Amino acid sequence: MKTTFMANGQNVERKWYIVDAEGQTVGRLAAEVAKVLRGKNKPTFTPHVDTGDFVIIVNAEKVTFTGKKLIHKTYFRHSGYPGGTTFTTAGHMLERQPVKVLESAIRGMLPKNRLGAQMYKKLSVYAGTQHPHAAQKPEALEFDIR
Repeated sequence: MKTTFMANGQNVERKWYIVDAEGQTVGRLAAEVAKVLRGKNKPTFTPHVDTGDFVIIVNAEKVTFTGKKLIHKTYFRHSGYPGGTTFTTAGHMLERQPVKVLESAIRGMLPKNRLGAQMYKKLSVYAGTQHPHAAQKPEALEFDIR
C-alpha cells in the first residue's frame, strides 16, 4: 500500500526568490507571492507545514492599482484609544509607505494563525532596488500577471 507524502520540518528545502514589482498590479502580485510563501507551487505542499520559500520584493514604490483604487481604497488603523480610528487612501499610503501596501496585501492572503505568521516572516519588501540579501543568491521569479 502506498502512502501520501507528508512534509515535515526536516525534509523541507527552501529557496530564495527575488521579484521585481515595477509595473505589477498589487493584488495579482500579492496572490502569486502568497502562493510561493505558502508553498503551493511545490509538489510537496502540505497544508499543516510551512513548505514555502523566501521571497524578496524590490521596487515596491512602482506598483500600480487598477481602476480608481488610488482614491477609493482605504487602509484602516486604530490607535487603541476611543475614537482613534485613522483611514488612509491607497494613494497616500503608496507615497508615504509603499512597503506597507504590499505587505498588507500579502499578509491578508496568508492563513490567520501561527503558521501564517511563520510564513509571513519569510517575506522581505523594499521600496527601491537595493536589498541586503545578495549572499543568499536569490533566483529571479517572473509572473505572467499583467
